[in-house]
Formats: sequence, structure tokens, C-alpha cells
Amino acid sequence: MELIDAIILGIVQGLTEFLPVSSSGHLELGKAILGDNPLPQDSLLFTVVLHFATALSTLVVFRKDVLEILRGLFSFKWNEESRFSLKIVISMVPAALIGLFFEKELESLFGENVVLVGFMLIITALLLYLADRARETEKNVTFFNAFIIGVSQAIAILPGISRSGATISTSVLLGIDKNKSTRFSFLMVVPLILGKMVMDLMDGEIDFNSEQMIPISAGFIAAFIAGLAACTWMIQLVRRSKLQYFAIYCFLVGLTAIALGFWN
Repeated sequence: MELIDAIILGIVQGLTEFLPVSSSGHLELGKAILGDNPLPQDSLLFTVVLHFATALSTLVVFRKDVLEILRGLFSFKWNEESRFSLKIVISMVPAALIGLFFEKELESLFGENVVLVGFMLIITALLLYLADRARETEKNVTFFNAFIIGVSQAIAILPGISRSGATISTSVLLGIDKNKSTRFSFLMVVPLILGKMVMDLMDGEIDFNSEQMIPISAGFIAAFIAGLAACTWMIQLVRRSKLQYFAIYCFLVGLTAIALGFWN
């Protein structure tokens, strides 16, 4: 993988992890356009590293929330922080089960299948359009809501389904306050990403190649910086109900991807 390609893909990952346009879908499209055809293990390694970079940027942006949650947990009381943490755990269950029992099947979908990405982007566009038209509320995330949002996160494993778009849209459609929906959506993914990295380390799947160290590091830095900017921007966009513009974008990119896939 070339250094410039790694930086470009890192920026794409950082921006699209938080913006509701599907980071996995754009990474697949980016690899197809750039002609990146590494070994599957190397490709998976690079993707995991980029996701870790965006998880780290989430922790930085929501550092105050994370510290409050940790203080609440270590107080060993049944308080708002401990309830929120339990909701995060509940939201992780669907995606964790899918990843545990269907890992090989999921990996087979990440092979520059631009037609699949295109159709999934159109589904993302529909979700964003519906969420943008939802009424304003002040409802909190309930335990049942957390599980339903977790199901959306599990479905968003498919390349082209935006994780943030699916989870935020599901939250808003359930009647949850937009600010709380965004906060929950961004925080709920961090344990999954960190857990996936621990599993890959234990399984020996992550094997750093000295030749790939520089481009992977460059991709990590690019994804982290872009993630910081995109996360902050996305919080403002959801508050202002601007999801319709991303719906149009996803729809157009989806149609383009489908056309490109059939053309090739």
C-alpha cells in the first residue's frame, strides 16, 4: 500500500465514521478506485487500525462524558452513569453476536463489492430521510431502545450501511432527543471497536509488517485528525436537522456505485 493511498483512506475513514455516509462503504469504494488489492489479512489490519483511530477520536471529543461515566461506575451505585453504561452493554449484544457467529461470512462481503455497497447506501439514504422528518422530542434512551439501536448497529456491519446514520436514525425514529441520540450512537461503538482489536490480538490476526508500518501509521494519524473534525461537525449537524443533505449524497453515491459495479 502506498503512503498517499493510506493517508487518503485514513481521511475517508475519519470523515465517514461519524458523518452518516458509511465509512466501510467508502473504504470499499476507495480501495476499488485506488486499485488497492492487498492480502485480505493486510486489508483487515489496515481497516481495524483506522477504526481504532476513530474510536480514539470519539474518546477525545466525549472525554467529559466518559470521565463522568467512569466516576459513576466506580462509585458502585445504581445511578444515571451506571444505567447509561448498562444501556451501552445492551446495545453491544446484537453486533457482538453477529460478529462472533458470522465473522467469516461478514469478511466475504468486504471484497470491493461495489454493487452491494451501492444498494446499502440507498438504504442509508432512506433512513436519514425518515429521521430528518421526525418530530423533536426530549425522550431519553431506555433499555429497550438501547437493544433496538444495537440491532441497527449490527445491521450496519454491512458495507454501505452507515453505522452512525443507522443508529442515530433509529434513535430519532424511536422518539429520542437528537442530542442524546448522537451521544449514545458515538459512545456505543467504542467498546465494540476496542473489543474487536483485543480479539484480533489474541487470535494473532494482527501481525504488523515492517514494510507496512509507515503507511499504516500515516493512515492512523489521518483518520484520527479527520475523526476529531467530523465528530464535532456531526454533533452540530444533527442538532440543526441537516440529515437530508446526507440522504441525497448517499442516494447519489449509491446509484453511482451500482452503475460502476455493473459497468465493470
